[in-house]
Parts: sequence; structure tokens; C-alpha cells
Amino acid sequence: MPELPEVEVVRRGLQGWVAGRTVSDVEVRHPRAVRRHPAGASDFSDRLAGRTLRCVSRRGKYLWIPLVGEDEAVVGHLGMSGQLLLLPPEAPDGPHLRVRMTFTDEGRELRFVDQRTFGGLAVAPLASDGAGGQVPVTIAHIARDPLDPLFDDELVVARVRSRDSEVKRILLDQTVASGIGNIYADESLWRVRLHGSRPGRGLSRPQVRELLAAVREVMGEALEQGGTSFDALYVNVNGESGYFDRSLHAYGREGEPCDRCGTAIRRIAFMNRSSYFCPRCQRGARSRVRDRG
Repeated sequence: MPELPEVEVVRRGLQGWVAGRTVSDVEVRHPRAVRRHPAGASDFSDRLAGRTLRCVSRRGKYLWIPLVGEDEAVVGHLGMSGQLLLLPPEAPDGPHLRVRMTFTDEGRELRFVDQRTFGGLAVAPLASDGAGGQVPVTIAHIARDPLDPLFDDELVVARVRSRDSEVKRILLDQTVASGIGNIYADESLWRVRLHGSRPGRGLSRPQVRELLAAVREVMGEALEQGGTSFDALYVNVNGESGYFDRSLHAYGREGEPCDRCGTAIRRIAFMNRSSYFCPRCQRGARSRVRDRG
């Protein structure tokens, strides 16, 4: 699933191509692509035809494009395999085209392609975000992400340390800090030598601050390399893959030597997915107790 860096790469690509353009027509090819729009596909298309798009915004893994003169926005989530592509009108549709948006200038189309149909688009009203901006009401419960200038580190430190849950589970909770997924959680925990099973309440304030700094560092590096692509399902708006998978230290490296100590990276089951860690550099809570004994 695309995480914050991948979605930010898409946002930046969209910004230069859709802001200020007026929608001519919207064709919904598959109803699941707009299932988050309660009024249905026809209403989704009608609400956008003739509207002009503003700048593209993001919170966590969600994107939205406000409409000029309206308190509404197009909201998108890529799900597992969603792609927002900007293609010339003559480009072939492809087998997984779900939504096509054309513009009055007859330039590049915006196409939503989604093989697994877990992603989707909707039009939603906007509400105040409490800091002078606006956010779609449907995602107002999503916390700010670590790359947001208004992200409150100390608030998140307090939230992490108030919970008995495993720290990795807390990192993935989008109501605590949004945009952090499985890949970047594992990479950040590896950098600060923390095992994902450590309870949040058992971490010190400096440890949580260091972890948040690592999250920003990892995501910033991923952004510079266009995000992480393990298959052809994540691409930017031009259909290009990212290269951060070549810089990963833990995620997806089961059995390979740790870049820090040489111990083989391990994989364990976690929340219907996998966690990758170094068993020597990242000791679990029980291991630490045994060591002290």
C-alpha cells in the first residue's frame, strides 16, 4: 500500500498539472471507484463537471483537491493499488481504468487506475482544520502527519507514552500520527534500535522524540528517491517507479545481514502483515529483562 512519501510524490505531480484547470467531463468506469461518494457515480460526475480545481492537498495517505468557489473537494485514497495518472487523450485506457477526468483545455487527462479496487474517489464538504485551513469532513479525524509543519511532536510523544500498546501498533494508528505505514514504521524502528513490540508507556520522552525524528528522516529520504516501489502497482503521475526500496535496512530483507551488525534480519507476523527487525540491534521488552537478570 502506498504510504505518505508515495502519496506526497503523487500530490506534487498532480499539483503542476491540475491546479487551475476546469473539468469538462468525468466518466466513472467502475462503481467501486466512487463507493465513498454516497450519492453515486452520476452525482459524482455532475458535481465536478464545469468546476475548476485548486491546489492539491494531502494529509497522511489522503489527497484532496478543493473546487474553486465551493466548500467542497475531490478526495482520493489510493488503497492498495490505486494510481492517479496524467496521460494524453490518445493514450490507451488499459484494463484497470476506473475513472477518467477530462478538462476544457483538452490537455492531459487525469485517470484513476486501480487493479484491486480498494482505493476510491469522492466529493466531500470542507470544514475548518482549526488552524486557518480546511480539510474534508470525511477525514477530519485523521491526525496530522510528521511532515506537516503543524505536526505537534510533544502532543504525539504524550499520546505514545500514554498507551500500553506496542509502539509499532501506535505508529500505524492514523489518529495518533497519519501516513506512517508498515514499511516506514519498520525502517524508523530499526534506525533507533527499538523493537516494535515495546509498549509505548515503557518508552522515555527522548526515545519517542528520537523515533519521530527517524520517521521524518526516513520519509524525507524516500521522497528524494520517489518513494518505495516493490512492484508495478505504485507509480507517480507519469507512471514511473520510486527507488527507495534499494535503501531499505529492515523491511523486506528477511535473512539478509543487518547493515549495522551483520545479524540476519528476521520477519514475524504482525496485524495480518509482517514486521522486519534485527534481533540483535532491536531487543524486545522480554529480552531486555533477561539481559538485566
